[in-house]
Amino acid sequence: QVQLVESGGGLVQAGDSLRLSCAASGGTLSGLTVGWFRQIPGKEREFLAAITWSQDKTFYADSVKGRFTIGRDNAKSTVNLQMNSLKLEDTAAYYCAADFRYRPAPIAAIVMEPRHYDAWGQGTQVTVSS
Repeated sequence: QVQLVESGGGLVQAGDSLRLSCAASGGTLSGLTVGWFRQIPGKEREFLAAITWSQDKTFYADSVKGRFTIGRDNAKSTVNLQMNSLKLEDTAAYYCAADFRYRPAPIAAIVMEPRHYDAWGQGTQVTVSS
């Protein structure tokens, strides 16, 4: 159906900002819940943020709330993750994912779990240095 591609990662200094984008090929992100996750080698994939289609409802992990913002760019058909005040511990591979199942009213327990997503991007590396 839809393939996802992340972009925008790179090497930045602590305190800097970075914007990641998730684009779809072979389909569209319209109508889908899209989430952002990150993973450090040897650790479980960590939920960061998600945005639903209906009402553009957003969800955030406590660890990034206030620093990260998820949003849709309808003109570009992308979902982005604006990351501000980056810290050393933000260093990770960042992934976007799409939930293909229609959910009239997604709840946090659903969007925060990786197992509920059907398609994943290849990941983009974010490295934060001091």
